[in-house]
Amino acid sequence: MKRSIVIIEDDTDIAQSIRYNLEQEGSFQVTITTTGEAGLRTVLEHPPNLILLDLNLPLMNGFEICRRLRREEATAQVPIIMLTARTDETDKIHGLGLGADDYVTKPFSVRELMARINAILRRTEGSATAVYDDGTLFIDYNHFIVRCRGQEVTLTRKEFALLKLLAQSKGRVLTREYLLDRVWGIDYDGETRTLDVHIRRVRQKLGIDGYIETAVGIGYRFVEAGKDAVKSPKPANKK
Repeated sequence: MKRSIVIIEDDTDIAQSIRYNLEQEGSFQVTITTTGEAGLRTVLEHPPNLILLDLNLPLMNGFEICRRLRREEATAQVPIIMLTARTDETDKIHGLGLGADDYVTKPFSVRELMARINAILRRTEGSATAVYDDGTLFIDYNHFIVRCRGQEVTLTRKEFALLKLLAQSKGRVLTREYLLDRVWGIDYDGETRTLDVHIRRVRQKLGIDGYIETAVGIGYRFVEAGKDAVKSPKPANKK
């Protein structure tokens, strides 16, 4: 079965060139949209395997599209590669912070873009599993089970939801806003400190340093700690 890719790009020459090269491989079905609103509607109606997203779009820019897609259950895990002529580091950090998987600046090599697309699809398709298991940490996403070094870890529903969300997006920084939207709901208007408290509790319950990293000023990222992970020291008893 062919994998579907949606290109949201208002430069038709670039979009057509990418589509031609993808379809030459014989394993992709490509849809092109040229405005932000049309792209968002197309992706939400039929979530693809991957999205190529320009930032400077008419009607709705790429940042806003990425933000909306990451809030929707059906598209939260769909890989997004941002395409843009912007070279400012702040834009790149902002795009990755919103949940983009990669960021390619124009002009770019089509061959390099193809390599990035295939690399991301190999990674995401290989991680489409109901469990996470690296030999140290085990998470059964469907049955609410967590074990760390063979010991059961008891988490609340929100703690488990946070760990699951981070683990399923391994290596990608998830913004604080995105995590709050997905776990507490888009209408949550409480303190953002609630998120930090829950993350701290998950870290403490796992008892191992290294799984959940803080991206200062942005959010959190899950990384594989592995068998050599260090146990977190127990807090000293207060006298």
